[in-house]
Amino acid sequence: MPHSIDASFLALPLRPLADAALARARALGAEHADFRFERVRTAGWRLRDSRPAGSADSTDLGYGVRVVHDGAWGFASGTERSMDAAARVAGQAVAMAKLAAKVNAAAGSADGGTPGGSWGRVELADEPVHGERTWVSSYEVDPFSVPDEEKTALLADFSDRLLAAKGVSHVDASLVTVHENKFYADTAGTTTTQQRVRVHPQLTAVAVDGPGGSFESMRTLAPPVGRGWEYLTGTGWDWDAELAEMPELLAAKLRAPSVRAGAYDLVVDASNLWLTIHESIGHATELDRALGYEAAYAGTSFATPDGLGTLRYGSPLMNVTGDRTAEHGLATIGYDDEGVAAQSWNLIEDGILTGYQLDRRIARLHGLGRSNGCSYADSPSRMPVQRMANVSLRPAPDGPSTEELIAGVDRGIYVVGNRSWSIDQQRYNFQFTQQRAYAIRKGRLCGQLRDVAYQGTTPDFWGSMEGIGGPQTYVLGGAFNCGKAQPGQIAAVSHGCPTALFRGVNILNTAQEAGK
Repeated sequence: MPHSIDASFLALPLRPLADAALARARALGAEHADFRFERVRTAGWRLRDSRPAGSADSTDLGYGVRVVHDGAWGFASGTERSMDAAARVAGQAVAMAKLAAKVNAAAGSADGGTPGGSWGRVELADEPVHGERTWVSSYEVDPFSVPDEEKTALLADFSDRLLAAKGVSHVDASLVTVHENKFYADTAGTTTTQQRVRVHPQLTAVAVDGPGGSFESMRTLAPPVGRGWEYLTGTGWDWDAELAEMPELLAAKLRAPSVRAGAYDLVVDASNLWLTIHESIGHATELDRALGYEAAYAGTSFATPDGLGTLRYGSPLMNVTGDRTAEHGLATIGYDDEGVAAQSWNLIEDGILTGYQLDRRIARLHGLGRSNGCSYADSPSRMPVQRMANVSLRPAPDGPSTEELIAGVDRGIYVVGNRSWSIDQQRYNFQFTQQRAYAIRKGRLCGQLRDVAYQGTTPDFWGSMEGIGGPQTYVLGGAFNCGKAQPGQIAAVSHGCPTALFRGVNILNTAQEAGK
């Protein structure tokens, strides 16, 4: 049964505060103003060998006012819930915009007279006025309705199952839950009220070889999701099956031989490939990054606008979408923090770069039409910035199973689960490791390997993709901790993908690389 917005959130003076702030911004001459009230509750629990090792529960509550005045941004935030206070915050936002306009004018003079300097005046792409709208994410049981004792008891039970197995020396367990409420209103007439729930459970088992002193670890493959407590009790993931097989898989990993470096065909499971998508496609197709806005902090992108419509990103089999609508996606919303309705669009079609992730300012600045809803702030005290959608590689409609992809490999490696990664500032050169790697010989899995990392450049790697699995191999992976902007902001994002086959990928031996 669908949920409704929490009554305790609706009881807050959302509309009076918004009206006071927007009225003050209009009176001061703002060309645009928006008001965003948020309540974000985040709670987490950690267990070490079934015993509590820490917990936290915090709520971020407040509002932010953003304006465009004289072609410049202004932003201010507050927590006092009175109309006078909201009006003062709007006045502070306008004052900041006036100061920014003066700086921009000076930059324009130094830039040969360009209004606003190199980046121009702030103008927003058109967006339909949506009126009064409400949206709630797809979940069954709000995790905050479940007693803390029940949460820790389930984590302890999961831990005990692993610890009871021969060879498992230690188990770390954690759970993070988030309940996010957001009210948005702007001077155009759009008002949205939204509610999102997400959970991130994780267990890591450690095996220690006493006589040899070596050790290995293995983490659950269950991804973080936009679901509720039901995710840990049966809906969306088979925890019983995963926990039952982990000890044996970990023991085999501890005994596995080290990989011999060289070129191999690579079958990449969805549980690993989502992170490669995040780093080499997701960040690379953020247009603000491709334009240099993130250069001082997180870097730029090789996928620059001059390649739009022509850049060969990868194999003709490659079709990637940006999506703010995927069910249970971590970046799934009804409306973004600029009042833009959620959409799905193409980023890469048949291997060619055909789109970017946009907010309203960037879309207008580069004549790309409507924003695709990629504006987000991680708290009421932060100004919205362009953030990543759920960026996903589409499966082949009648594509093969993972087993069939493996059967087509004579000498290769199959990788499962994500671990460490490294990528350069242009999202071009990278390497990734995994939770498990298996040797493939003549179409069959032949035991695990250790110390495996695959390395390449983004176009070469995606260009080597020769096979894409069908919908039965598709999994929505993701992360809670995607970082961006200055001051830094954190966002949760999902990436769906099938299993895929890549030919002639360079494989490194991480033990040998570390010893150099």
